[in-house]
Amino acid sequence: MIAGISWTTVVLVTLVVFVAGATNGLAGFGFAVVGTMALATLFDPATAVVFMILPILAVNLSLVRELSGDQLRTCSRGFWPLVGAALVGTVLGMAVLGSLPAAPVRVGLGTLTLAFVGTTQRRVALPGLPVGWSGPSGHRRSGMAGVGAVSGLLFGGTNVGIQFVAYLRSFDLSHGLFVGVVALVFLGLNGVRVVLALLFGLYPSAGVLLASVAATLPAVLGVAVGSRLRARTGERTRRFVVLGLLTVVGVRLVAGGLQLP
Repeated sequence: MIAGISWTTVVLVTLVVFVAGATNGLAGFGFAVVGTMALATLFDPATAVVFMILPILAVNLSLVRELSGDQLRTCSRGFWPLVGAALVGTVLGMAVLGSLPAAPVRVGLGTLTLAFVGTTQRRVALPGLPVGWSGPSGHRRSGMAGVGAVSGLLFGGTNVGIQFVAYLRSFDLSHGLFVGVVALVFLGLNGVRVVLALLFGLYPSAGVLLASVAATLPAVLGVAVGSRLRARTGERTRRFVVLGLLTVVGVRLVAGGLQLP
């Protein structure tokens, strides 16, 4: 990815990361999936996944600062089963990342992306998690752990975290709190993933690692721009922008994986 890289590619990657950051700042999610899926149309999917880990960490670190101390403690207490189980799943997902074939992964990522676009057209409350939920009972904690484990496995191997977003959207959270909770989940997971990527030798070269570090700057700048736009745009506009981007990227991934023109 780095050897012989052209300035055109550098600009393109920077633009992708910036747009993904702006999307996340605007809607509260979308950075990982937009950035990873777009880069996976240009590079090997496994490299795209690893490349995005540090920018994802930086983005969610900037977003989680929007939570007050009380909100942070409430989220930590309420969602710890989700985060804890997701950490276990993430380790397993990272362990198999290097062995995944590129073409089927592109098709799978594209299909997941388009499925998310379809399901997000309407807000659906998950069974046992009614709107207005304010705290998990023992039964709900078990369900939360199950969702976390499966979602963590998928996230660890693909950077696809839209299942976390869909799950958290089933709670009656304000938009600001929703943004903070999503950031908190991804912050914890990606802190662990950085260490795992180094331990498992998933970075193809030192150049990829350095480029990933450099990509944190346009990512955070994009979030700042998106966050400013968030206060000036309505829910319909935010939904249109995010789902429109995901649709384009999803179609490109499926077409690329199937080697369609």
